[in-house]
Amino acid sequence: MNGWNFEYIENREEYQKLFENIMTREQETNVEFLEENIKRFIDRKYVVAVNSGTDALHFALLSHNIKKGDEVLVSNFSWVSTASCISMVGATPVFCDIDINSYHMSLESIKNMYSEKTKAIVYPHLFGNMSDTKEIIQFCKEKNIIFIEDACQSLGSSLDGINAGTIGDCSTLSFNANKVIAGISGGGAFLTDDIEKANIVRKLRRHGNHEMLGYNSKMLLFNAEVINYRLKKLHYYMAKRQAIAMAYDRELKFLPVKTQTLSQNQNHNYHKYVIRFEDKETRNKIREKLNLNVHYDKPISDNLMYRNIHHRKDLDLVTAKVCDTILSLPIHPWLKEEELRKIVNSIVLLA
Repeated sequence: MNGWNFEYIENREEYQKLFENIMTREQETNVEFLEENIKRFIDRKYVVAVNSGTDALHFALLSHNIKKGDEVLVSNFSWVSTASCISMVGATPVFCDIDINSYHMSLESIKNMYSEKTKAIVYPHLFGNMSDTKEIIQFCKEKNIIFIEDACQSLGSSLDGINAGTIGDCSTLSFNANKVIAGISGGGAFLTDDIEKANIVRKLRRHGNHEMLGYNSKMLLFNAEVINYRLKKLHYYMAKRQAIAMAYDRELKFLPVKTQTLSQNQNHNYHKYVIRFEDKETRNKIREKLNLNVHYDKPISDNLMYRNIHHRKDLDLVTAKVCDTILSLPIHPWLKEEELRKIVNSIVLLA
């Protein structure tokens, strides 16, 4: 449960006003108001709202002319969309291993898997956490690799004062139901400082009105209104999540579990609160006891579809270890103290 049912009950009257306002308008309006607010919040020149974070990633690749014969470096530890969008454009996903502490793509693995065919990298900020990407970005510049920042899980996060969504040649956001800011029917956004790329994505999201083939990926107006309303409360939601994360950190400090270590200059939105156990058996006991989720329980390349899709991958030893030992604990602004206590007590007994 992500808590949005509680959020709706808490703000029912506001949502009814939004709905009434839309249904009584004389004509449909576009979603530029949301794009403008995201642009100001994140500090990007251009924002294009689309139907999903997956579409945003897909269009990011298309706008940079990534195609068949190209290779794209990508983490093997993320939601499948991070990689499936590469296959959608006909390019080859090249799966890289991760760093054991951040769960983000390893620079060593990136260098190891690079080839002359490498045209881009899709780099996700997993669980809302950001890592220092200076060396990776420098490597991309040296090799003329397009850096696509998958910020779908990290809206509101920052590192050293730099906002997630601003470090890539282009970036993407998601408003899926499990995100810190969610729409009622998903949603996503493409972000860039390049007007040419922004215009390409505007054409891709709505077909039939221009020379490009395009897709049906426009964001619904009511969905944009809901996202816009919730975006105003992002700092409040993040503060609540951060308080819960601090409570987990405090209670789990002396147990045989690994929590994420953050730098002083990091602002983490805690899209997920993830811990890691010493072995798979202990993780599974607690997972079953509390009926919790694992994000993610297998490398992306282990998905059945990759039996039939050409790809390359590193040994991914760290990814495999993390998939076997990681566990996501409930975290949302409406989590009650007694619920948190029950979770921690179960871990104390079984870890």
